[in-house]
Amino acid sequence: MDTPQSFYQTNLETDITYLKGVGPKRAEALQKSGIETIADLLHHYPRRYLDRTTIKSIAELRVGDEAVIIGKVSAFGYRKTRKRNFFQMVLSDSTGNLQCVWFNGISWISDKFTVGDHIAVFGKVEFFNGFQIIHPDFDMLDKDEDPVNTGRILPLYPGGADLKSVGLDSRAFRKLIKTAFEKIGKIPDYFSDIVVKENALLELEKALRQIHLPDSNDELHSAIYRLKYDEHFFLQILMALRRKSVRELQGRIFDKRGAFVKELYRQIPFELTSAQINVLREIRKDLSSPSCMNRLLQGDVGSGKTIVALLTSAIVIGNGAQVALMAPTEILAEQHYKNFKQYCDKIKIVSAMLKGGMKKSERTEILTGLKTGKIQIIVGTHALIQSDIEFQDLGLVIVDEQHRFGVDQRKTLIEKGWNPDVLVMTATPIPRTLAITYHGDMDVSIIDELPKNRIPIKTKVTEPTNLENVYDFIRKEIKNGRQCFVVYPLIEESEKMDLKAAETGFQRFKEKIFKEFKVGYIHGKMKADERDEQMESFAKNEIQILVSTTVIEVGIDIPNASVMVIENAERFGLSQLHQLRGRIGRGEHQSYCVLVQRKHTQESDYRLNVMSRTINGFEISDEDLKLRGPGQFFGTRQHGYMKAKLADMVQDGAIIRQARHLAFQIIDSDSHLNQPEHKQIRNRFLREYKEMIPYINIG
Repeated sequence: MDTPQSFYQTNLETDITYLKGVGPKRAEALQKSGIETIADLLHHYPRRYLDRTTIKSIAELRVGDEAVIIGKVSAFGYRKTRKRNFFQMVLSDSTGNLQCVWFNGISWISDKFTVGDHIAVFGKVEFFNGFQIIHPDFDMLDKDEDPVNTGRILPLYPGGADLKSVGLDSRAFRKLIKTAFEKIGKIPDYFSDIVVKENALLELEKALRQIHLPDSNDELHSAIYRLKYDEHFFLQILMALRRKSVRELQGRIFDKRGAFVKELYRQIPFELTSAQINVLREIRKDLSSPSCMNRLLQGDVGSGKTIVALLTSAIVIGNGAQVALMAPTEILAEQHYKNFKQYCDKIKIVSAMLKGGMKKSERTEILTGLKTGKIQIIVGTHALIQSDIEFQDLGLVIVDEQHRFGVDQRKTLIEKGWNPDVLVMTATPIPRTLAITYHGDMDVSIIDELPKNRIPIKTKVTEPTNLENVYDFIRKEIKNGRQCFVVYPLIEESEKMDLKAAETGFQRFKEKIFKEFKVGYIHGKMKADERDEQMESFAKNEIQILVSTTVIEVGIDIPNASVMVIENAERFGLSQLHQLRGRIGRGEHQSYCVLVQRKHTQESDYRLNVMSRTINGFEISDEDLKLRGPGQFFGTRQHGYMKAKLADMVQDGAIIRQARHLAFQIIDSDSHLNQPEHKQIRNRFLREYKEMIPYINIG
């Protein structure tokens, strides 16, 4: 007789082509959607559900309702007016008729209906010669599937054009999934009965059955909780394994402070904050340990992460090793280099910068300096990971804004040393749930305190009609010796138009509005030397107003700039607005940020209100996460880590912490998941995260 494990493998892992109802064409469409096995099919969760509490009769509809209606198709066909053609389907129930209307590209829908079809439609109710829904979602139902009559909760499944083209709508998925459950029998759990009970979870088999064939809303919610837990748990297993892999590496011990650190402390013209001192203590403890440091340093804009990174570098260099700092953009790398160099020169640390487009002789000199150990700190962009870059002894890797780099890029730089310590910095404050999700393999340090001499920036939202008053205020500030940024949006989809708007704005300021002042202009498409020239002139106050695109979002430090005007502020995300605002408020004078709102939506009003009421980056990041979700929060779906179908990084804080505790507990006791009771966890993990195996030590 088969053991549960072999039963699981030969059934849930059976190719989808062996399931009744799946022919070659359907198999191809399913595989394109990532459904290759019975297990994949059972983890293809419904997108929503129909039950009697969610359905309205046509007589109950009101204009503006977001409604679900079930009825029969009583008529359909093309209609023509003088202005346009459209497709109309009339849905009827015992209380009335509803028109469903589709405009534009309507050939796809012409053969979808027959009179008498039983159908559920979803959409916003409008009124035009009777109730109508424009471009509704719809699902075909069998006669015995009406939740109003049967009392059942009916799952509705996601499906793109490929699936629908081979008849794989919600009805077909319900039939396939029912057949699958009939064939596979018992589904063993990854978790023991004790773990299931202690964490108040449904058994896996029951959870899978209830998410597809729910007996009640309570059972459905319990099923969703369990399957969300699984998604978070396997991600946290990855985090625990990555953390364990790093800690198992034999690193260097940098336990001497060294002469460079003492001299650097003497050169710093300000007092470190308590938060900076606490973070340095944590870092020194890491450096003194034989295990490799793998630490994330979070700090709000202007909180003083750079000086912490420089002091850390001085310790490592004082112990005879080299440091590499990698930044995602040239302008940020240049700013880091400028900040580092001003101190390094004073304390006789040799620093250099490596970037694309350098002269061959200059680059060769730097490569030689790295190989011989003459260069002690190198700052650069992706140029640092090129194959011909060799270090004599790379002891510390600092990565700024690491979410802009891929796993392979970071790994390539780290492998240029012998198990170097790693310090990752970010000026994007990360909410706790995201920190333990995306950075759960790292120790986290937070600088949550701004320097004592910082005066809070005053932020105001204004309408275009008030711009003359804003310009008068800028004139007043400039006459008092201050400077001003004017920032225009640059969005990829409308890049050409945005650049033109910024260029037009620059010409208008230069030739009409601020003729009495020197106006400069930078954008990301400029040649580096042109941009550097403008930035240098601005830094020397030879330029009083700098018009810019979002190229100044990070890495610009002009203490004398006291005003920032952000045009079309409604087009920016919260974190980006906060980063931009952080370019001012760095000096001894009161600073002001003016957000010019040219278009009102409910969301943009909310975003700009958040910006005007707080300068706290952690509060802003929480709001940004709620609005945008984790993928957009990071700019890109970082690492491809999260295999989320149900998991919600914003709402699932309690589940994440619970799943993380169990995952780390298991890896602490069985670091390679070799114990018999963890065999199924191991198998599921290796299937789920096979692309991450090169980055972990799982044996």
